[in-house]
Amino acid sequence: MATLVRSIIDGYHDLMDNKSDPRVNDWFLMSSPFPTLMICLTYVYIVKVAGPKFMENRKPFEMRKILIVYNFLQVVFSAWLFYESLVSGWLFHYSFRCQPVDYSYSPLALRMARGCWWYYFSKFTEFFDTIFFVLRKKNDHVSTLHVIHHGVMPMSVWFGVKFTPGGHSTFFGLLNTFVHIVMYFYYMVAAIGPQLQKYLWWKKYLTALQMIQFVLVMVHAFQLLFVDCNYPRAFVWWIGMHAVMFYFLFSDFYKQTYKKKAAKAQARRAALALVKDQDGEISSNGKESNGLHQRNTKAPGNNDGGAFYEQTEMGREMAEGFTTQTDRNRVYIGKQKAT
Repeated sequence: MATLVRSIIDGYHDLMDNKSDPRVNDWFLMSSPFPTLMICLTYVYIVKVAGPKFMENRKPFEMRKILIVYNFLQVVFSAWLFYESLVSGWLFHYSFRCQPVDYSYSPLALRMARGCWWYYFSKFTEFFDTIFFVLRKKNDHVSTLHVIHHGVMPMSVWFGVKFTPGGHSTFFGLLNTFVHIVMYFYYMVAAIGPQLQKYLWWKKYLTALQMIQFVLVMVHAFQLLFVDCNYPRAFVWWIGMHAVMFYFLFSDFYKQTYKKKAAKAQARRAALALVKDQDGEISSNGKESNGLHQRNTKAPGNNDGGAFYEQTEMGREMAEGFTTQTDRNRVYIGKQKAT
């Protein structure tokens, strides 16, 4: 047993000291994966346990101005990272077909490596997305997808910076920073106030853009399984499988959020149509078709439909709220009833 433990420890040190990129070994948080792992676990504990407990008996914080500034800074930061990935590689120097890592100390190679480290650092700043949700008591926004996405990314990117700070896998960072420019711009506009909500109709397309990003990363990464390229095969699988995982997580979110919303809207329209049909029939006949109310009279000061709503049990129920027959899609008009 002791021999096995010693073998694992020696293998770990050999991996960290001899197989990694020596240029980054002395950079902040790059000597070992454990500080990054601890930060990620602390993040999960704060947003899932400590934060909600802290806010349990407190009112939500008003953070509109903070959110505007934060999202603006994230737009600027993401735009700079996107620019760096372009000028240090993907605009003129890198191949989309196969791009080995340049481990030299040339200015361009070091610029790309530093850009990779700053991209890694940006994953920690994104923790504030969730922290602000918790402080505003938007706990429904702290979904499994959200926490997995933010909690896994720093650890994933750490390995990329440690072993391959440049080359083929940085295509993921290129796309991701572009998506984040768009995403944080959306959040910034949303934080400004309701007067701009009419310009935010494209939210679902933002989720679609994120899914397209993961599909492109999958294709770009897995193509190396079929071509001869001097790039670590382990990182082909590492990046590719991350893209697969996040694609299905975001796809599920898209279906749950937007397709269910569309189904509810359709059920609401059907409910409104049914009420109008029943109202019109009663107004024209002067009585209920189901025999609950037989008097062909009008309530004083009301039209036929008003008399129906005021005088019949069925009408009062419809005035208070209409429910579709299925429990799955429940829609109300008029006054809301508790469910």
